[in-house]
Amino acid sequence: MTGRRLTWPTLDTSPGTWRGRALRYLLIYLLLLLALVGVRYVNRDVRPTLRAAGEQERLLLTQREELALEVQSLSNVQRIREWAFKSGMHRFAEADKTSQTIEPARAGSTAALPSPPRTVEVRTEWK
Repeated sequence: MTGRRLTWPTLDTSPGTWRGRALRYLLIYLLLLLALVGVRYVNRDVRPTLRAAGEQERLLLTQREELALEVQSLSNVQRIREWAFKSGMHRFAEADKTSQTIEPARAGSTAALPSPPRTVEVRTEWK
């Protein structure tokens, strides 16, 4: 230090200074109040919209559950069997079976195809 003494600044306690500070604080408070009222005014329809959306969601969930039950009842095995019989289908166990013997190809025939090798290949992998 060069010899100058540090001094605390003196506080201005005059009534004019206090009045100015009070007016500034009051103005800040009023501006904040206006900002909050403005935000509240702009968002006034949010709560009713959310309530309506919640109600619509509940209705859609109820409808989904009812439709799921209806699908389950319509996809019943007995209903599918009835539909198949109405459509002219019949059970595999009751269907007419036909069989035919397949003769091996002759060596001189042009339709003779080489038979694939009859081997079994097994691959084992350890983990």
